[in-house]
Amino acid sequence: MDLTPERLSELSQLPTGNIADNNNNAPHQGVMHSSIRPIDPASRVLGRAVTARCYPGDNLALHQAIYTAKAGDVLVLDCHGYTEAGHFGDIMALACQVRGIAGVIIDGSCRDSQDIKAMGFPVFARAFNSSGTVKKSLGEVNVPVLCGGVLVRPGDIVAGDCDGVVVVPREDEDEVFSGALAKFAKEQHIVEALKAGKSTLEIYGFTELIEKLKNI
Repeated sequence: MDLTPERLSELSQLPTGNIADNNNNAPHQGVMHSSIRPIDPASRVLGRAVTARCYPGDNLALHQAIYTAKAGDVLVLDCHGYTEAGHFGDIMALACQVRGIAGVIIDGSCRDSQDIKAMGFPVFARAFNSSGTVKKSLGEVNVPVLCGGVLVRPGDIVAGDCDGVVVVPREDEDEVFSGALAKFAKEQHIVEALKAGKSTLEIYGFTELIEKLKNI
C-alpha cells in the first residue's frame, strides 16, 4: 500500500478499535499492552515503522533511529520495558518533528512530557521518568523488535490514538484496512439509526439473542 497524503488522510480517521477488529492474523489483534499510552490523549499517529532496540537506560540507538527514519515514518523504540530512565525527551522530539517523523512509540520511559505535549508531537510511552540515560552502546536499528508485547518489523504500519497502539503486518495491510474502512462506514450508519430512535438491541439483533439465551 502506498501511503500517499490522500491515503493517509483516509486511514487516519479510523479509530484503532476498527483497525484491531480486522487485524485477526496478528496475535492479540496486534494491540500493544495497555500501558503504552499517549502523552496527549488527543494524539493520533499512523505510518510505517522504523524500529530500534536499545539497552535499558541507554538511548544512543534512539538517536540513530531518528536519522534513519524518513518523513511520515513512526519510530518504534524497544527499551525492554525499562521505566527507570527517561529515554526520550523534548530535544529528541524536536529533532523528530524537524525531520517530519509522524510520531514515536516507546516501550520504556519518556521525560519532558509537558514540553512534548505543547509541541503537538505524538509520543506514546509506557511510563514517565526524569532520570537521565547513558550513550555507551549502538543497539540495533531497523530490526524486528518487541514493543508493548507485539512484534514490530520495519515497514509494518503502526496506528495509535487515545485507546492504544495497533501494529498491522505489512503483508496483511490491504485486507485489514479495507475491512476497517468498511466497519467505520457501517458504524456511521449505526450512529444515524441511534439518533433516529432505534436501540442497540434492535440494530444488532440482541432482542432475539436475549430471548434465545433465556430459553437455554
